[in-house]
Amino acid sequence: MSIQGHDSLMLLHTDPSHKHYKHIKKIEHFIQSASDLTQQLLGYAKGGKYNIRTSDLNQIIETSAKMFWRTKKEIKVFTKYQKDIWPVEVDRGQIEQVLLNLYINAWQAMMSGGSLYIESKNVTINKKFAKLYKNTPGEYVKLSVKDTGIGMDKKIQERIFDPFFTTKEMGRGTGLGLASAYGIIQNHNGIINVNSKKDSGTTFNIYLPASDKAIISELETPKHLSKGTETILLVDDEDIITDAVAELLEQIGYKVFWARSGREALSIYKSNKDKIHLVILDIIMPDILGGETFDRLREINPEIKVLLSSGYSLDGQATEIMDRGCNSFIQKPFNIKELSVKIREVLDAKDI
Repeated sequence: MSIQGHDSLMLLHTDPSHKHYKHIKKIEHFIQSASDLTQQLLGYAKGGKYNIRTSDLNQIIETSAKMFWRTKKEIKVFTKYQKDIWPVEVDRGQIEQVLLNLYINAWQAMMSGGSLYIESKNVTINKKFAKLYKNTPGEYVKLSVKDTGIGMDKKIQERIFDPFFTTKEMGRGTGLGLASAYGIIQNHNGIINVNSKKDSGTTFNIYLPASDKAIISELETPKHLSKGTETILLVDDEDIITDAVAELLEQIGYKVFWARSGREALSIYKSNKDKIHLVILDIIMPDILGGETFDRLREINPEIKVLLSSGYSLDGQATEIMDRGCNSFIQKPFNIKELSVKIREVLDAKDI
């Protein structure tokens, strides 16, 4: 987060024509790659859900399949979509990550070319099937990814979802792709299994619980920074993060108080509550955790606006704080554009 913060500051003051601009942009790309790897690890460790939305799985499949096909044109891709597919509540980025991991796994099993079949289907799981996977019977959306590759024997299938297990040569795989896919699907209360035979291809099946909620459309990312003039209290115990983010906020027009603990945040807010329009609050802090800090800030001002910020997922403590009335959540590491947009979403939201 600190590197991302300073990188964003450099980009703010570097003209795109400058000889170093492309290198600074590459640093941002590498930060995102490191963040993606961390999310894979968190996904395996059942801590990987960040931004849950009610979604159309067909749209996610179509986007990811097109992305894959553009880079691997030696593979023929066939899709078959369920009409009137049931909605699912998922982190779209994480599900795209799962699909891309499955596509890459299939491609590596078809190095001389082949066919990839992707299908979605509404299904009802009975008690017997659900019990096999210690899951709940009911309505699910099934997603199948089938390849015409070399297949696997039973021994490999038994270990395919183990972290760091790989049949690939050194440098061609980390053994985290399918392990993270397994963790992510588990964390979505779903099921993932594999069917394969040596020299007869492989099929991965994913089952995600259907939802009765309305599908939320994907929002287009704004192209410009959203600036403001309000006052923000930034709360984070890491100096390297506080220093970088405080400067980012000042660069886009905000006045900033910063606190390096929950106790200090409460003291500053009590003295300046009429000036502070928003609190950006970290969850994990040494003296008073973010959840208790949030509750005590609400006691001072029940109408306070709080943006929760964390390197951890939108699960556990974060979800509990959101359920208690926190306004929004932003995942670290974030860049200046993401932060500026999220701040305006919270500050400009009309009170109900």
